[in-house]
Amino acid sequence: MNVVTFVVWGVAQTAGSKRGFYNKKVHRVIITDDNAKSRPWKAQVTDAAAAVMAGRPLLEGALSAAFVFYLPRPKSHHGRRGLLPSAPAFPVVKPDALKLARAVEDALTGVVYRDDSQIVYESLWKAYGKPCVEITVAELSPGAATGIAAPGLFDEMPMLEGAQ
Repeated sequence: MNVVTFVVWGVAQTAGSKRGFYNKKVHRVIITDDNAKSRPWKAQVTDAAAAVMAGRPLLEGALSAAFVFYLPRPKSHHGRRGLLPSAPAFPVVKPDALKLARAVEDALTGVVYRDDSQIVYESLWKAYGKPCVEITVAELSPGAATGIAAPGLFDEMPMLEGAQ
């Protein structure tokens, strides 16, 4: 099975909503992301993916993907003696995991896989920890689509041992 796994350090950004405007000079509509921070984040993900791929061919066929987003804890979760008992275990706050994943999927297009439409199974997690995203993308074997569940790659919450 062909698998690509790597980590991108930094605070993950959403792709944001798309915004379109007409450019009179070029006589066409220009589409941009609503989030100004998404472009540098996507570039960072693309650069990390390119370094890992290092000339490998793009993944083919049906793919499974797992993205674990670690978000920084707000200072309000900490007291003089460390983490407060009232601090939530998981970040049930914005941004939502799906919008974070959209930005990563876009950044991996043309670097890890041809198109994000190849992803047929996806696992998304948000946790508190040192800001980063852990990315795993794998080619699925033809017989893997026999049930609702994925072929066992992501049966358990991946890589969350270091969550704070």
